[in-house]
Amino acid sequence: MMFRFAIVLLLAGSSCAQDIARMEEVIRSYTSDHRFMGTVLVARGEQTLLSKGYGSANLEWDVPNSPNTKFRLGSITKQFTAASILLLQERGKLKINDPVKTYMPDAPAAWDRVTIFHLLTHTSGIPSFTSFPEYRKWEPFPVTPAEEVAWFRDKPLEFVPGEKWNYSNSGYVLLGYLIEKITGVTYEQFLRDNIFTPLGMRDSGFDSNSAIIPRRAAGYSRDKNGLVNTGFIHMSIPFSAGSLYSTTLDLLKWEQGLFGGKVLSAASREIMTTPFKNNYACGLFVDTKNGRKKVSHPGGIEGFNTELAYYPADKLTVVVLANVNGAAPGDIADKLAAIAHGEKIILTSERKSIVLDDTVLARYVGAYQLEGEPAMRIALEGHQLTAKLGGQQAHPIFPESATMFFMKEVDAQVEFQENSSGAVTGLVLHQAGQDVKGPRVVGK
Repeated sequence: MMFRFAIVLLLAGSSCAQDIARMEEVIRSYTSDHRFMGTVLVARGEQTLLSKGYGSANLEWDVPNSPNTKFRLGSITKQFTAASILLLQERGKLKINDPVKTYMPDAPAAWDRVTIFHLLTHTSGIPSFTSFPEYRKWEPFPVTPAEEVAWFRDKPLEFVPGEKWNYSNSGYVLLGYLIEKITGVTYEQFLRDNIFTPLGMRDSGFDSNSAIIPRRAAGYSRDKNGLVNTGFIHMSIPFSAGSLYSTTLDLLKWEQGLFGGKVLSAASREIMTTPFKNNYACGLFVDTKNGRKKVSHPGGIEGFNTELAYYPADKLTVVVLANVNGAAPGDIADKLAAIAHGEKIILTSERKSIVLDDTVLARYVGAYQLEGEPAMRIALEGHQLTAKLGGQQAHPIFPESATMFFMKEVDAQVEFQENSSGAVTGLVLHQAGQDVKGPRVVGK
Protein backbone atom coordinates (compact mmCIF):
# COMPACT_ATOMS: atom_id res chain seq x y z
CA MET A 1 0.00 0.00 0.00
CA MET A 2 1.23 3.47 -0.81
CA PHE A 3 1.48 5.78 2.21
CA ARG A 4 -0.27 9.07 1.60
CA PHE A 5 0.38 12.19 3.57
CA ALA A 6 -0.64 15.74 4.25
CA ILE A 7 1.51 18.82 3.76
CA VAL A 8 4.63 19.27 5.87
CA LEU A 9 5.65 22.79 6.75
CA LEU A 10 9.38 23.36 6.31
CA LEU A 11 10.86 26.29 8.13
CA ALA A 12 13.65 28.32 6.59
CA GLY A 13 17.22 27.25 7.22
CA SER A 14 19.20 24.25 6.01
CA SER A 15 19.81 22.85 9.51
CA CYS A 16 16.08 22.87 10.21
CA ALA A 17 15.39 21.20 6.88
CA GLN A 18 17.98 18.55 7.73
CA ASP A 19 16.34 17.99 11.10
CA ILE A 20 12.93 17.54 9.50
CA ALA A 21 14.35 15.17 6.90
CA ARG A 22 15.87 13.12 9.73
CA MET A 23 12.53 13.14 11.57
CA GLU A 24 10.93 11.76 8.42
CA GLU A 25 13.52 8.98 8.27
CA VAL A 26 12.76 8.06 11.88
CA ILE A 27 9.03 7.87 11.25
CA ARG A 28 9.43 5.88 8.02
CA SER A 29 11.47 3.29 9.90
CA TYR A 30 8.26 2.48 11.81
CA THR A 31 5.80 2.70 8.89
CA SER A 32 7.42 0.22 6.53
CA ASP A 33 6.10 -2.80 8.44
CA HIS A 34 2.92 -1.14 9.80
CA ARG A 35 4.35 -0.78 13.32
CA PHE A 36 3.05 2.78 13.04
CA MET A 37 0.11 4.37 11.28
CA GLY A 38 -1.17 7.71 12.44
CA THR A 39 -0.30 11.39 12.62
CA VAL A 40 2.69 13.28 13.98
CA LEU A 41 3.17 16.90 14.99
CA VAL A 42 6.29 18.67 16.21
CA ALA A 43 6.11 22.37 17.11
CA ARG A 44 8.38 24.81 18.89
CA GLY A 45 6.31 27.60 20.34
CA GLU A 46 4.06 28.89 17.56
CA GLN A 47 6.18 27.37 14.79
CA THR A 48 5.12 24.00 13.41
CA LEU A 49 8.11 21.96 12.29
CA LEU A 50 6.26 18.85 11.16
CA SER A 51 2.57 18.03 10.79
CA LYS A 52 1.83 14.95 8.76
CA GLY A 53 -0.22 11.78 8.44
CA TYR A 54 1.06 8.27 7.72
CA GLY A 55 -0.74 5.14 6.59
CA SER A 56 -4.48 4.67 6.65
CA ALA A 57 -7.24 5.95 8.87
CA ASN A 58 -9.23 3.05 7.45
CA LEU A 59 -7.42 0.16 5.77
CA GLU A 60 -10.55 -1.32 4.21
CA TRP A 61 -11.37 1.90 2.37
CA ASP A 62 -7.74 3.03 2.01
CA VAL A 63 -8.53 6.40 3.59
CA PRO A 64 -5.27 8.20 4.45
CA ASN A 65 -4.43 9.60 7.86
CA SER A 66 -4.02 13.37 7.99
CA PRO A 67 -3.52 16.05 10.66
CA ASN A 68 -7.33 16.33 10.81
CA THR A 69 -7.86 12.64 11.58
CA LYS A 70 -9.39 12.00 15.01
CA PHE A 71 -7.88 9.35 17.29
CA ARG A 72 -8.90 7.85 20.59
CA LEU A 73 -6.47 9.26 23.16
CA GLY A 74 -6.61 6.66 25.92
CA SER A 75 -4.94 7.93 29.07
CA ILE A 76 -3.95 11.32 27.64
CA THR A 77 -7.54 11.97 28.80
CA LYS A 78 -6.30 12.03 32.40
CA GLN A 79 -4.65 15.45 32.11
CA PHE A 80 -7.96 16.96 31.00
CA THR A 81 -9.64 15.40 34.03
CA ALA A 82 -6.92 16.74 36.33
CA ALA A 83 -7.20 20.23 34.85
CA SER A 84 -10.97 20.13 35.35
CA ILE A 85 -10.53 19.29 39.04
CA LEU A 86 -8.08 22.16 39.48
CA LEU A 87 -10.49 24.52 37.71
CA LEU A 88 -13.17 23.53 40.21
CA GLN A 89 -10.76 24.24 43.06
CA GLU A 90 -10.06 27.71 41.61
CA ARG A 91 -13.83 28.32 41.56
CA GLY A 92 -14.27 27.26 45.18
CA LYS A 93 -16.25 24.12 44.35
CA LEU A 94 -13.76 21.74 46.01
CA LYS A 95 -10.35 21.47 47.64
CA ILE A 96 -7.97 18.82 46.38
CA ASN A 97 -6.73 18.04 49.91
CA ASP A 98 -10.26 17.29 51.07
CA PRO A 99 -11.25 13.65 51.61
CA VAL A 100 -13.34 12.13 48.84
CA LYS A 101 -16.01 11.58 51.51
CA THR A 102 -16.58 15.35 51.70
CA TYR A 103 -18.26 15.18 48.29
CA MET A 104 -19.38 11.56 48.42
CA PRO A 105 -20.91 10.94 51.86
CA ASP A 106 -21.74 7.33 51.03
CA ALA A 107 -18.09 6.48 50.29
CA PRO A 108 -16.89 3.30 52.05
CA ALA A 109 -15.06 3.57 55.36
CA ALA A 110 -11.86 2.35 53.69
CA TRP A 111 -11.77 5.65 51.79
CA ASP A 112 -11.87 7.84 54.90
CA ARG A 113 -8.25 8.94 54.35
CA VAL A 114 -8.40 9.07 50.54
CA THR A 115 -8.21 12.65 49.27
CA ILE A 116 -8.86 14.08 45.82
CA PHE A 117 -5.10 14.74 45.60
CA HIS A 118 -4.45 11.03 46.11
CA LEU A 119 -6.74 10.26 43.18
CA LEU A 120 -4.96 12.81 40.98
CA THR A 121 -1.51 11.35 41.76
CA HIS A 122 -2.34 7.60 41.73
CA THR A 123 -1.54 7.32 45.42
CA SER A 124 -5.01 6.49 46.77
CA GLY A 125 -4.48 2.75 47.07
CA ILE A 126 -7.79 2.13 45.23
CA PRO A 127 -7.16 -0.82 42.89
CA SER A 128 -7.52 -0.27 39.15
CA PHE A 129 -10.62 -2.00 37.80
CA THR A 130 -8.79 -2.75 34.55
CA SER A 131 -6.73 -5.30 36.51
CA PHE A 132 -9.80 -7.19 37.79
CA PRO A 133 -10.42 -10.70 36.38
CA GLU A 134 -13.97 -9.64 35.44
CA TYR A 135 -12.83 -6.67 33.36
CA ARG A 136 -12.86 -8.45 29.97
CA LYS A 137 -16.47 -9.48 30.58
CA TRP A 138 -17.45 -5.86 31.29
CA GLU A 139 -15.74 -4.27 28.28
CA PRO A 140 -18.49 -4.63 25.63
CA PHE A 141 -21.35 -3.20 27.70
CA PRO A 142 -22.43 0.37 28.55
CA VAL A 143 -22.09 1.52 32.12
CA THR A 144 -22.97 4.64 34.10
CA PRO A 145 -20.32 6.38 36.23
CA ALA A 146 -22.14 5.30 39.41
CA GLU A 147 -22.28 1.68 38.24
CA GLU A 148 -18.59 1.81 37.39
CA VAL A 149 -17.64 3.20 40.80
CA ALA A 150 -19.55 0.28 42.32
CA TRP A 151 -17.09 -2.10 40.63
CA PHE A 152 -14.27 -1.00 42.93
CA ARG A 153 -15.80 0.86 45.90
CA ASP A 154 -15.84 -2.20 48.16
CA LYS A 155 -12.44 -3.57 47.21
CA PRO A 156 -9.73 -3.35 49.88
CA LEU A 157 -7.09 -0.66 49.42
CA GLU A 158 -3.73 -1.82 48.12
CA PHE A 159 -1.83 0.44 50.54
CA VAL A 160 -2.28 3.34 52.96
CA PRO A 161 -3.29 6.43 50.94
CA GLY A 162 -0.31 8.63 50.10
CA GLU A 163 2.35 6.08 51.02
CA LYS A 164 2.85 4.40 47.64
CA TRP A 165 2.13 4.86 43.93
CA ASN A 166 0.17 2.52 41.71
CA TYR A 167 -1.44 3.56 38.44
CA SER A 168 -5.21 3.43 38.95
CA ASN A 169 -7.85 3.94 36.28
CA SER A 170 -10.36 3.60 39.11
CA GLY A 171 -9.03 6.79 40.69
CA TYR A 172 -9.56 8.79 37.50
CA VAL A 173 -13.03 7.34 36.90
CA LEU A 174 -13.86 8.43 40.45
CA LEU A 175 -12.61 11.95 39.64
CA GLY A 176 -14.99 12.11 36.67
CA TYR A 177 -17.83 10.88 38.88
CA LEU A 178 -17.04 13.68 41.37
CA ILE A 179 -16.92 16.30 38.59
CA GLU A 180 -20.45 15.33 37.54
CA LYS A 181 -21.70 15.14 41.12
CA ILE A 182 -20.29 18.55 42.08
CA THR A 183 -21.18 20.46 38.89
CA GLY A 184 -24.49 18.85 37.99
CA VAL A 185 -23.42 18.48 34.33
CA THR A 186 -21.84 15.57 32.47
CA TYR A 187 -18.09 15.18 32.28
CA GLU A 188 -18.35 15.59 28.51
CA GLN A 189 -20.23 18.88 28.81
CA PHE A 190 -17.88 20.26 31.46
CA LEU A 191 -14.86 19.69 29.21
CA ARG A 192 -16.63 21.10 26.17
CA ASP A 193 -17.75 24.26 27.97
CA ASN A 194 -14.59 24.91 29.99
CA ILE A 195 -11.71 23.59 27.89
CA PHE A 196 -12.51 22.57 24.33
CA THR A 197 -14.66 25.54 23.28
CA PRO A 198 -12.52 28.27 24.95
CA LEU A 199 -9.37 26.85 23.32
CA GLY A 200 -10.98 26.34 19.90
CA MET A 201 -10.54 22.57 20.07
CA ARG A 202 -13.34 21.79 17.61
CA ASP A 203 -12.09 18.31 16.78
CA SER A 204 -12.00 16.96 20.33
CA GLY A 205 -14.67 15.26 22.39
CA PHE A 206 -15.98 12.25 24.27
CA ASP A 207 -15.84 9.20 22.02
CA SER A 208 -18.94 7.19 21.21
CA ASN A 209 -19.67 3.77 19.76
CA SER A 210 -22.88 4.98 18.09
CA ALA A 211 -22.41 8.64 17.08
CA ILE A 212 -21.20 9.55 13.59
CA ILE A 213 -17.87 11.32 14.14
CA PRO A 214 -16.40 12.68 10.88
CA ARG A 215 -12.77 11.83 10.11
CA ARG A 216 -12.49 9.32 12.97
CA ALA A 217 -9.78 6.68 12.47
CA ALA A 218 -10.50 2.97 12.76
CA GLY A 219 -8.31 1.13 15.26
CA TYR A 220 -6.11 -1.89 14.59
CA SER A 221 -3.97 -4.37 16.46
CA ARG A 222 -1.60 -7.09 15.35
CA ASP A 223 -1.72 -10.85 15.35
CA LYS A 224 0.61 -13.44 13.81
CA ASN A 225 -0.79 -12.65 10.34
CA GLY A 226 -0.47 -8.87 10.55
CA LEU A 227 -3.00 -6.10 11.21
CA VAL A 228 -6.55 -6.93 12.29
CA ASN A 229 -9.54 -4.86 13.38
CA THR A 230 -9.22 -4.27 17.08
CA GLY A 231 -11.51 -5.69 19.75
CA PHE A 232 -14.58 -3.82 20.99
CA ILE A 233 -14.76 -1.64 24.08
CA HIS A 234 -17.80 0.40 25.03
CA MET A 235 -16.53 3.96 25.38
CA SER A 236 -18.54 4.60 28.54
CA ILE A 237 -16.05 2.36 30.35
CA PRO A 238 -12.82 4.40 30.06
CA PHE A 239 -14.86 7.54 30.94
CA SER A 240 -12.68 10.23 32.57
CA ALA A 241 -9.67 7.90 32.59
CA GLY A 242 -9.48 7.43 28.81
CA SER A 243 -12.57 8.26 26.76
CA LEU A 244 -11.53 11.32 24.73
CA TYR A 245 -10.67 11.67 21.06
CA SER A 246 -8.69 14.47 19.43
CA THR A 247 -6.27 15.43 16.67
CA THR A 248 -2.62 16.45 16.70
CA LEU A 249 -3.65 20.02 15.81
CA ASP A 250 -6.11 20.25 18.70
CA LEU A 251 -3.59 18.81 21.14
CA LEU A 252 -1.15 21.53 20.13
CA LYS A 253 -3.85 24.06 21.05
CA TRP A 254 -4.21 22.28 24.38
CA GLU A 255 -0.48 22.43 25.17
CA GLN A 256 -0.27 26.07 24.14
CA GLY A 257 -3.36 26.85 26.22
CA LEU A 258 -2.27 24.92 29.30
CA PHE A 259 1.30 26.20 29.39
CA GLY A 260 0.35 29.61 28.04
CA GLY A 261 -1.89 30.37 31.01
CA LYS A 262 -5.22 30.14 29.15
CA VAL A 263 -6.60 27.22 31.17
CA LEU A 264 -5.34 27.42 34.75
CA SER A 265 -3.80 29.98 37.04
CA ALA A 266 -0.03 29.82 37.53
CA ALA A 267 -0.58 28.34 41.00
CA SER A 268 -2.86 25.59 39.70
CA ARG A 269 -0.50 24.82 36.82
CA GLU A 270 2.32 24.47 39.35
CA ILE A 271 0.27 21.92 41.29
CA MET A 272 -0.59 20.05 38.10
CA THR A 273 3.05 19.77 37.00
CA THR A 274 4.79 19.09 40.32
CA PRO A 275 5.51 15.35 40.70
CA PHE A 276 4.47 13.67 43.94
CA LYS A 277 5.63 10.06 43.62
CA ASN A 278 7.17 8.08 40.76
CA ASN A 279 7.58 11.24 38.65
CA TYR A 280 3.79 11.57 38.50
CA ALA A 281 2.07 14.89 39.11
CA CYS A 282 -1.63 15.40 38.34
CA GLY A 283 -2.54 13.57 35.14
CA LEU A 284 1.03 14.05 33.89
CA PHE A 285 4.43 12.43 34.17
CA VAL A 286 7.13 15.02 34.89
CA ASP A 287 10.73 13.91 34.57
CA THR A 288 14.04 14.81 32.94
CA LYS A 289 15.13 13.65 29.50
CA ASN A 290 18.79 14.23 28.67
CA GLY A 291 18.88 17.11 31.14
CA ARG A 292 15.63 18.69 29.91
CA LYS A 293 12.36 18.82 31.81
CA LYS A 294 9.70 16.77 30.07
CA VAL A 295 5.97 16.86 30.81
CA SER A 296 4.14 14.01 29.13
CA HIS A 297 1.64 11.19 29.16
CA PRO A 298 1.11 8.12 26.98
CA GLY A 299 -2.22 6.57 26.10
CA GLY A 300 -3.32 3.10 25.15
CA ILE A 301 -6.76 1.72 24.34
CA GLU A 302 -8.10 -0.88 21.92
CA GLY A 303 -6.66 -0.06 18.49
CA PHE A 304 -4.82 3.11 19.53
CA ASN A 305 -1.59 4.19 21.23
CA THR A 306 -0.68 7.81 21.76
CA GLU A 307 2.01 10.08 23.17
CA LEU A 308 1.87 13.77 24.08
CA ALA A 309 5.03 15.48 25.34
CA TYR A 310 5.99 19.06 26.16
CA TYR A 311 9.46 20.45 26.91
CA PRO A 312 8.97 23.76 28.78
CA ALA A 313 12.48 25.14 28.28
CA ASP A 314 12.01 25.66 24.54
CA LYS A 315 8.22 25.21 24.37
CA LEU A 316 8.62 22.07 22.26
CA THR A 317 5.46 20.02 21.69
CA VAL A 318 5.58 16.50 20.25
CA VAL A 319 2.34 14.63 19.48
CA VAL A 320 2.21 11.10 18.07
CA LEU A 321 -1.20 9.47 17.60
CA ALA A 322 -1.42 5.93 16.23
CA ASN A 323 -4.37 3.82 15.14
CA VAL A 324 -2.46 0.57 15.56
CA ASN A 325 -1.50 -0.80 18.97
CA GLY A 326 2.17 -0.94 19.85
CA ALA A 327 5.06 0.93 21.46
CA ALA A 328 5.91 3.01 18.37
CA PRO A 329 4.35 6.36 19.46
CA GLY A 330 6.52 6.67 22.57
CA ASP A 331 9.68 5.66 20.71
CA ILE A 332 8.95 8.02 17.83
CA ALA A 333 8.14 10.95 20.15
CA ASP A 334 11.39 10.54 22.08
CA LYS A 335 13.47 10.37 18.91
CA LEU A 336 11.79 13.38 17.32
CA ALA A 337 12.33 15.44 20.48
CA ALA A 338 15.99 14.41 20.53
CA ILE A 339 16.44 15.52 16.92
CA ALA A 340 14.70 18.83 17.65
CA HIS A 341 17.18 19.32 20.49
CA GLY A 342 20.19 18.68 18.25
CA GLU A 343 20.94 15.19 19.50
CA LYS A 344 22.14 12.34 17.30
CA ILE A 345 19.78 9.42 16.74
CA ILE A 346 20.87 6.02 15.44
CA LEU A 347 18.13 3.81 14.03
CA THR A 348 18.19 0.06 14.52
CA SER A 349 18.59 -0.39 10.76
CA GLU A 350 21.73 1.77 10.88
CA ARG A 351 23.49 -0.23 13.56
CA LYS A 352 26.31 -2.48 12.37
CA SER A 353 27.11 -5.76 14.10
CA ILE A 354 30.58 -7.19 14.53
CA VAL A 355 31.78 -10.77 15.05
CA LEU A 356 32.84 -11.87 18.54
CA ASP A 357 34.39 -15.18 19.49
CA ASP A 358 32.11 -17.66 21.23
CA THR A 359 34.37 -17.55 24.31
CA VAL A 360 33.57 -13.83 24.65
CA LEU A 361 29.85 -14.40 24.15
CA ALA A 362 29.81 -17.22 26.73
CA ARG A 363 31.00 -14.79 29.42
CA TYR A 364 27.63 -13.04 29.32
CA VAL A 365 25.41 -16.12 29.74
CA GLY A 366 23.37 -15.95 32.94
CA ALA A 367 20.53 -14.15 34.72
CA TYR A 368 20.36 -10.43 35.48
CA GLN A 369 17.81 -8.92 37.85
CA LEU A 370 16.45 -5.68 36.38
CA GLU A 371 15.20 -2.94 38.70
CA GLY A 372 11.42 -3.24 39.06
CA GLU A 373 11.28 -5.83 36.25
CA PRO A 374 11.58 -9.60 35.84
CA ALA A 375 15.01 -11.13 35.45
CA MET A 376 16.62 -11.02 32.01
CA ARG A 377 18.22 -14.29 30.93
CA ILE A 378 21.07 -14.26 28.45
CA ALA A 379 21.64 -17.54 26.57
CA LEU A 380 24.05 -18.70 23.86
CA GLU A 381 22.37 -20.68 21.10
CA GLY A 382 24.95 -21.83 18.58
CA HIS A 383 26.93 -18.66 17.89
CA GLN A 384 24.07 -16.31 18.77
CA LEU A 385 23.35 -14.59 22.09
CA THR A 386 19.67 -14.16 23.01
CA ALA A 387 17.97 -12.07 25.68
CA LYS A 388 14.72 -13.13 27.35
CA LEU A 389 12.88 -10.83 29.78
CA GLY A 390 10.64 -12.73 32.20
CA GLY A 391 7.99 -14.70 30.31
CA GLN A 392 8.48 -12.79 27.04
CA GLN A 393 9.96 -14.39 23.95
CA ALA A 394 13.73 -14.49 23.51
CA HIS A 395 15.27 -11.94 21.13
CA PRO A 396 18.64 -12.30 19.36
CA ILE A 397 21.12 -9.62 20.38
CA PHE A 398 23.94 -8.51 18.09
CA PRO A 399 27.31 -7.04 19.18
CA GLU A 400 28.31 -3.50 18.24
CA SER A 401 31.36 -3.75 20.48
CA ALA A 402 32.74 -6.20 23.01
CA THR A 403 30.14 -5.08 25.59
CA MET A 404 27.33 -3.32 23.68
CA PHE A 405 24.63 -5.38 21.92
CA PHE A 406 21.45 -4.39 20.10
CA MET A 407 18.16 -6.00 19.15
CA LYS A 408 16.69 -5.85 15.66
CA GLU A 409 13.11 -6.84 16.47
CA VAL A 410 12.67 -4.09 19.07
CA ASP A 411 14.49 -0.79 19.55
CA ALA A 412 16.68 -1.71 22.52
CA GLN A 413 20.31 -2.17 23.50
CA VAL A 414 21.93 -4.38 26.13
CA GLU A 415 25.21 -3.14 27.61
CA PHE A 416 27.22 -5.54 29.76
CA GLN A 417 29.24 -4.21 32.67
CA GLU A 418 32.55 -5.47 34.02
CA ASN A 419 34.47 -4.84 37.23
CA SER A 420 38.13 -3.89 37.43
CA SER A 421 39.08 -7.56 37.21
CA GLY A 422 37.17 -8.03 33.97
CA ALA A 423 34.38 -10.13 35.48
CA VAL A 424 30.87 -9.51 34.13
CA THR A 425 28.85 -8.03 37.01
CA GLY A 426 25.68 -6.78 35.37
CA LEU A 427 23.99 -5.19 32.40
CA VAL A 428 22.03 -2.07 31.47
CA LEU A 429 18.92 -2.28 29.28
CA HIS A 430 18.64 0.86 27.14
CA GLN A 431 15.06 1.15 25.83
CA ALA A 432 12.46 3.89 25.29
CA GLY A 433 14.81 6.50 26.72
CA GLN A 434 15.25 4.55 29.96
CA ASP A 435 18.42 2.95 31.32
CA VAL A 436 17.50 0.01 33.56
CA LYS A 437 20.31 -1.64 35.50
CA GLY A 438 20.42 -5.35 36.19
CA PRO A 439 23.08 -6.88 38.46
CA ARG A 440 24.11 -10.40 37.61
CA VAL A 441 22.40 -13.08 39.70
CA VAL A 442 25.11 -15.34 41.13
CA GLY A 443 24.56 -19.05 40.56
CA LYS A 444 22.01 -18.69 37.75
